[in-house]
Amino acid sequence: MSAKQKHFFLILILGSLTALGPFSIDMYLPSFPAIAKDLDTTIERVALSLSSYFVGISAGQLLYGPLLDKYGRKKPLYIGLAVYLLASFGCMMVNTVDGLIGLRFIQAIGSCAAAVAAVAMVRDLFPIEENAKVFALLMLVVGASPMIAPTVGGYVTASLGWHAIFLILAGIAVVILLAVIFALPDKYIPNRNLSLKPGPMLASFWEVLKNPQFFTYVFTGALSFAGLFAYVAGSPLVFMEMYHVSEKGYGWIFAGLSVGFIGSSQVNSWLLKRGFTSRQIIPVALTVQVLAGLVFVLVAMNGWMGLNRRIGYVVYHPVMYRLY
Repeated sequence: MSAKQKHFFLILILGSLTALGPFSIDMYLPSFPAIAKDLDTTIERVALSLSSYFVGISAGQLLYGPLLDKYGRKKPLYIGLAVYLLASFGCMMVNTVDGLIGLRFIQAIGSCAAAVAAVAMVRDLFPIEENAKVFALLMLVVGASPMIAPTVGGYVTASLGWHAIFLILAGIAVVILLAVIFALPDKYIPNRNLSLKPGPMLASFWEVLKNPQFFTYVFTGALSFAGLFAYVAGSPLVFMEMYHVSEKGYGWIFAGLSVGFIGSSQVNSWLLKRGFTSRQIIPVALTVQVLAGLVFVLVAMNGWMGLNRRIGYVVYHPVMYRLY
């Protein structure tokens, strides 16, 4: 295998690890009404399983960072993927919404290992000057998730029921686990002297927190994704309950998000290749985001954008999408 092919497969595996979390979030969104009906609850209660997943992702990042540094990249990754698999099977067989909420938290703890390990292994496997380009390519893979996952989830829910979604997610995790075992190298040398006691761990976190640049990037990312997560959590209720869009139709509407992810990642990669730095790109990107947000607020306040059912169509002004 040539160096170029090895480079491609490494990025593909790391991209799959990174995309496991978004797939787990987006794929079951079209099934919210079906889950609510089957578990005799409301869509608002089902949406709490999405919130518990976000909490699990946040907690898992604090857990896996030290574990990946002390024990290497693969062992914690194996454990995380195994936890994800067990939780996915549990979600498939759950019969109460409270059980689903709890299992989604555990599932997130497992999937978080994949996301954290992927980011760490970019630094291990690629020269530092290539890191930004590799991350841009990973975002291309992640950007495809909002297009593929809800669309597939909508068709699976309509054809096989919502339980099948978690079976598919478990199958994806098995494929990723096999790729990690047999095709992903581990060049990191574990730091066995690293302490996992709360005191030294908190001291390490405090060293990071004292860096002003850390806060800059953390708040930038957090605020940028806050609107996205609000949309993810609220859109099933709005589209499928208020506008009575089908599972398949909702999947296609949600797929529109991927256009922004894929397009922006490619623009970012193009700019990096032409000598622009991340510090130059981020302020411009934030400015565009703020202006786009203000435009949406203005449009929403004046009622210039609506969603109407037509025969064979869902119309989302000013663009028409064929959904059925």
